[in-house]
Amino acid sequence: MKLTFWGGAEEVTGVKYLLEVKTKTEKLVKILVDCGMLQGSREATDKNYEPFPFDAKEIDYLFVTHAHIDHVGLTPKLYRAGFRGEVLMTPPTKDLASLTLYDSQKLTEKEAWGKGLEPMFTEEDVRGLLGLIKTVKYGRKHKLTGDIYYKFNDAGHMLGSSIIEMWAEGKKIVFSGDLGNSPTPLLNPPTKIEQADYILIESAYGDRNHENREKRKEIFENLIEETYSQKGVLMIPSFAIERTQELLSELNELVENCRIPKVPIFIDSPLAVKATEIYRRYPEYFNKQAQKQIKDGDDFFRFPGLVYTEKSEESKSIENISAPKIIIAGSGMSVGGRIMYHEKMYLPDIKNTLLISNYQVKGTLGRRLLEGEKNIRIFDENVDVNAKIASIQGYSSHADQKALYEWVKNFTKPIKHIWTVQGEDGPANALAILIKDHLGIPTSVPKIGDVVEL
Repeated sequence: MKLTFWGGAEEVTGVKYLLEVKTKTEKLVKILVDCGMLQGSREATDKNYEPFPFDAKEIDYLFVTHAHIDHVGLTPKLYRAGFRGEVLMTPPTKDLASLTLYDSQKLTEKEAWGKGLEPMFTEEDVRGLLGLIKTVKYGRKHKLTGDIYYKFNDAGHMLGSSIIEMWAEGKKIVFSGDLGNSPTPLLNPPTKIEQADYILIESAYGDRNHENREKRKEIFENLIEETYSQKGVLMIPSFAIERTQELLSELNELVENCRIPKVPIFIDSPLAVKATEIYRRYPEYFNKQAQKQIKDGDDFFRFPGLVYTEKSEESKSIENISAPKIIIAGSGMSVGGRIMYHEKMYLPDIKNTLLISNYQVKGTLGRRLLEGEKNIRIFDENVDVNAKIASIQGYSSHADQKALYEWVKNFTKPIKHIWTVQGEDGPANALAILIKDHLGIPTSVPKIGDVVEL
């Protein structure tokens, strides 16, 4: 069995792992786990246009851990390059991927023409890729082909996100996907797995720990109260899927318990509006507490003061609403989307606050704001940053160092090797050192293009 790291090595985004397996009949089976876009700097995103470093026509199976663009975004490009194998993912991931891929296709096509390039993929490619999908539910071991077996488990990162176990050639390899930051208002904690020979574990926050849930809620509540008293605007760049829904459930609780003043809250993202409707379809994927609240009639996604603005005219009308107000808009790293219009308008005012609650990839506007830049460019205009820049990492959908370590610690069978992936160099190395020093398991940080024999 051979594993090649074609993405997600010393980088958070662009995840692609190629597993080559020989069955008992000596048939070679090629399995790709995730096929995501690189995000962040212009140099990184330009790499998305480069040809795949493998032959797409030779890929037999594509496993998708979840519907975020950095894991699923290049799957239509894979189809365009000749892939016609089977795609495996959970039912919610299929629905969310359909939403994100069609949205991404429009954006990347516009971007490509602006650069004088051919689009990476077309609407027809998205449709073709979606037609290859087979959905799989959590918790059941399935035969893939020959003596290769697999199982999808709940990763707790977003609706339908998965940890993938794979058995082949008498060995077992586990792909963590992105592990969730438990506890969350909606989702279950990541599934604990006891046995593996090899593990690929994400490491986005491999060098730090988040605030606990009560602390993050207290900080959030205080920021809202501060914004209200200053008659300011609280802007929250947010990923349309998972982050927005979790923030809504948290705001729902604060509103229902009268813990914050009455203030208009705008969800200014067409994608988030559609994603929220998909969340409504799958209450069985929520944790027991959330399921009970739904049965008791509590609607996390509808409460007094909440306004969804799907059309561009509705988005523009937010400007006419007097402060104080809260605006949650995409994108989560301020690299496009409606949040940039609001940032351009409100960042110069000292009364306003920008709350960063997502991971910010190096090179993104969100990362630069988080690191304290005081003058930025939005839509080719200089914008002074006088607003307060706040951060609550406790709202991240990624597990922190402690949670990642505890997840690994749960394995009982001696592990031959662990690779810390899907993290920048610092966090990936910090987690690798922690695991080696405290658990005695051989652990390393792979580089792009590294090939290992299992």
